[in-house]
Amino acid sequence: MNTGSNRTEGLSGEAAVASDETRTDGAQGEHGLGSKAPAFIKRRRALHLSWQVGVFVVGLAVVGAGIVMLPLPGPGWVVIFGGMAIWATEFVWAQLVLRWTKRKVTEAAQRALDPKVRRRNITLTAIGLVIVGVLVGIYLWKFGVVMPWKIKDQ
Repeated sequence: MNTGSNRTEGLSGEAAVASDETRTDGAQGEHGLGSKAPAFIKRRRALHLSWQVGVFVVGLAVVGAGIVMLPLPGPGWVVIFGGMAIWATEFVWAQLVLRWTKRKVTEAAQRALDPKVRRRNITLTAIGLVIVGVLVGIYLWKFGVVMPWKIKDQ
């Protein structure tokens, strides 16, 4: 229990609070892992278990909707990560997956800002557009512009 005193107390109390705080190198410890359920729910085992089941079901529904949106129109990946965020309010494994994903996305964004990588991406995009333009030109030269429907018949 944090009583405001500066003395350390074995393995509990101040030591537990200190392990959750940010270290001097700026890295976070295991701060924030675990259930975010209100305290009155955590105190009762049956209520906490039913809370976890409810969070899992709601997260599963959101992730399922995101998976359905992948081939269909809609923000599939955003919805999937939203479902993972719902799960992360209760389950440590989902919190760790979200941390790993955030770290990988941040690393990819930093790599994308590298001038050499940007030049390579722009070059590859330009080459791809030229290839697509040539293929469309060949198609139009060979077959012309033919609409799949007949406007004259209507």
